[in-house]
Amino acid sequence: MKDDILLTVRSVKKRFGRREVLREIELDLKSGHCLQLGGPNGAGKTTLLRILSGLERPDQGLIDCGDGRIAWKRIRRRLLEQTLYLHQQPYMFDGTVRYNLAYALPNRLSANEREERIKQAMDWAGLEPIRNTSAKELSGGERQRVSLARAWLRQPRMLMLDEPTANLDRESRRRTLNLLTSLKETGMSLVLASHDPLHLSTLIDRCLLLHEGRLVETEPFKIMPLSPSHLPSPMRFTA
Repeated sequence: MKDDILLTVRSVKKRFGRREVLREIELDLKSGHCLQLGGPNGAGKTTLLRILSGLERPDQGLIDCGDGRIAWKRIRRRLLEQTLYLHQQPYMFDGTVRYNLAYALPNRLSANEREERIKQAMDWAGLEPIRNTSAKELSGGERQRVSLARAWLRQPRMLMLDEPTANLDRESRRRTLNLLTSLKETGMSLVLASHDPLHLSTLIDRCLLLHEGRLVETEPFKIMPLSPSHLPSPMRFTA
């Protein structure tokens, strides 16, 4: 595996009942790159993100984090260690913003180290004014910033985001974009399932469309469904 490729996916398939959601998915995720994953609702975008995060087991195919052909149990453990999946509506624990950030830190840190890391994350995401606010009372944009601050603290190699700017106002979109750009600049690989290409255009390196279970390269920032007659053969993509 090349140094800048963090994850290799080959011939991945996933079926729910009689419906084949993913078929012959091939993908390379590179350090410091951002991939936009488009497609209509129900196309399989969330399923693919969950597989890449270790949260969903594929029916078949190879996923390689650098260890070669190994059992799913070990692959899943590696994916859970190296990848973070952020839902469209980020989950917040009961408690304050500070408590939600503290949850992302390893227990081995001393009390002083924990406070310093939390302060750094607060400053990075602009959360200091609401540090003692109940997380359940936050707006959608504030929740998104808390979830990205937790990602900043955890520093996964890959970050999977499901509609990260959905239902956010202009200012919240701007802040989210700035934080995602900062994470990308650290070398993190980002995969975004999004219908919001224009607001994310400065972040995205490549756009792929999921259509009838296959990945198809599409013109940047013009994610549109394609008819079967326009689809090429399955290809391998590097993002």
